[in-house]
Amino acid sequence: MNNSFQSVIDSFDVFLSSARDTIVMSIVSLVIAGVVGLALGLALYATRPGNLLGSRSGYTVLNLVVNIVRPIPFVIFLAAIAPLSRVAVHTTIGVPAVTFAISFAASFAVARIVEQNLLTVDPGVVEAARAAGAHPVSILLTVLIPEGLGPLVLGYTFVFVGIVDMTAQGALVGGGGLGEYAITSGSQRYDWWIVYVSVAAIVVIVQLGQFVGNRLARATLRR
Repeated sequence: MNNSFQSVIDSFDVFLSSARDTIVMSIVSLVIAGVVGLALGLALYATRPGNLLGSRSGYTVLNLVVNIVRPIPFVIFLAAIAPLSRVAVHTTIGVPAVTFAISFAASFAVARIVEQNLLTVDPGVVEAARAAGAHPVSILLTVLIPEGLGPLVLGYTFVFVGIVDMTAQGALVGGGGLGEYAITSGSQRYDWWIVYVSVAAIVVIVQLGQFVGNRLARATLRR
């Protein structure tokens, strides 16, 4: 048992490496999930009956897939997606596997956020674009996304917080990052200083992400 802050100093290199892994996993996962989730969210919005590409069957299938994946606890999702991780990144453990799993899971959360935010866009704006003869895809990309950009940025910021939480859970499959550092170097050795420093670092990362997201959203809403 080691309750001295000296243990944090002695393992500082491990701490820095873990913090880097957490940041890399979070940013890469957010980018991938942001792009995939945006495409899926646009498809959900567009295929809603009465919308630009209204298709009851298409929307039902997409909606069902999102509703099935989203509620799965990430710890269980990590195990369930292991065979797919082996195919995609050739491993089921470590940073690549956890990043893949987070990107996959977060995509469905992003998709729902995108759909819900686009539904708040004034229908009159969409109708005006349709009346002008704009193509449905053009309306999605040049009208709906710009109109809903502020709320979308806030939604992505919310997802980023969830992604950081997922990186910590990835420690269960040797995913690296601050979660693994807190568990293997901290709690399993009853070294609470390492646990507290890990928690503080995660809080800082989340707050920085929240700050950047809020600033971007504010700038977007002012335009």
